[in-house]
This record gives sequence, C-alpha cells and structure tokens, in this order.
Amino acid sequence: MFSTISHPLATALAVALLLVLPLGSRALAAAPVLPAVIKARLPHDPAAFTQGLLYHDGALYESTGLYGQSSLRRIDAATGKIVARRSLPASVFGEGLVLLNGLFYQLTWREGRVLTANPADLSPVGELPLPTEGWGVCALDGKLVVSDGSDTLTFYDPTAMTAVGSIAVTDAGTPVTRLNELELVAGRIWANVWGETRIAVIDPASGRVVAWVDCSGLRPGGVAAKLEMVLNGIASDPATGRVWVTGKHWSEIFEITTPGLPTGGVRP
Repeated sequence: MFSTISHPLATALAVALLLVLPLGSRALAAAPVLPAVIKARLPHDPAAFTQGLLYHDGALYESTGLYGQSSLRRIDAATGKIVARRSLPASVFGEGLVLLNGLFYQLTWREGRVLTANPADLSPVGELPLPTEGWGVCALDGKLVVSDGSDTLTFYDPTAMTAVGSIAVTDAGTPVTRLNELELVAGRIWANVWGETRIAVIDPASGRVVAWVDCSGLRPGGVAAKLEMVLNGIASDPATGRVWVTGKHWSEIFEITTPGLPTGGVRP
C-alpha cells in the first residue's frame, strides 16, 4: 500500500511519535558491565588448552583441546592439583563439558561426536552424534545447551542429540557471536565469547544478554600477548554460589565473586 501523506508531514509525524514513546521503546540499552572480583587463586596447568570446566562433588573437572593433547581431568578444588586424567584419542579435539543425569558429556570440535564418561573414574561410556561443531555446553531443564561459535544456542535432547529448540543471543538488539564455553549459573547461561575478556550473562528464555562480567583484570602476566591464551572456562557450585574461571594456557584458576549477580541456588 502506498502512503498519501506528503514527505514533510510524514517526517513530522514520525518525530512526534518518537518523542512520546518511552525511552525503552526507542532503543534497547546495552547490558551493564560488572566487575569480577578475585576471591581466591588456584594453580592451573599452563599446558592445558581449556575448553570446558565444571564443579562436581568437591572437585573441578576440565576438558582440554588440541589434536593429540585433548583430555578429561579431575582437579583438586582446594589445591589445583590434577588428581586424575584420561587422554582422548589423537584424532579428537576436546571441547565443552557438562554433567547431566550422572554422566559427563564432552563435546568434540569437528568430529561430530559427543563423548560420555563416568564421573567416578573418567572412563568412557559411549558416544552420541553431534550435528554441528561443538564449542561449549551446559544443561538446563534436562536438555543440553550447545554453542557452535555463532550467536545461536541450540537445545538438544541428550538421549539422541536431537535439536528441540534454539535461541539467538543479542545485546541491545545486536547478535553476540563467537559464543564458546557455557555454564548455567543461578538460572542464567554464562558464556565465554571467543577473544573477549568478559563473560555474557544470558536470559535463556529470550537470548538477551542481561549483564557482562568483566574479567580483564584476571589475565596472568604475559597472556595478553598470545592470541590463543583467551579467557575460557567457567565452573559453578549451585549449593554455595562459588564461581571459578580460567583461560587457555593460563597458569591460574580464579574463584571470583560478582557483586550484583546471583550465583547460586539453581541446578540443571
């Protein structure tokens, strides 16, 4: 349909409408940026190309990547010492890690596989198909939430890895791409963004980023000069609200607090 309103009148009406609209209707505000405050430090294997991190039953568990170097590890959460380790086949590039229904689910990058393992001894249990690249993973409402480096988080039924839904992640209406490692923290999805020094806090219902956690002050000395040594790895304990973060080849794991953000009380 063509408008019969003259151009000057149409412009005036548009401006008047803009002036009476609430501010929130004119533009979406960018999510606030909140600081990560260091509470404690643990030593971390600087050879570890960290792809996934989680907390379970008093220990930290880590998935590491790179062909020929990928592994699944148990780490003493009090000392940072590696207490158990299982190497993955040389043909597999390990990615994100999550615990669901008594099993570890470990993504692979381009191999089209999800590896399952026994948390008690890290022994392999089986495999599931993965119809996309694997980057990060967390669990929500009994589903696996997977990132693939885009702005999309896809929800999968863990029994057969069939997609059952997805959300597009945005901040102020702009897509947030390069979504990487994921962790469910107090009902929200925390996501590393590849190459960023901050963590996106995402509303899983809408995909909207509701806050950013600024981790720029956590980089160990010399890390900033090496491209691959990016922030990656988030773990949380819902019972206590504790949160840990680290990065690829970082020499430390940081326990952090995030004033203004809830961090406990919701389990997958």
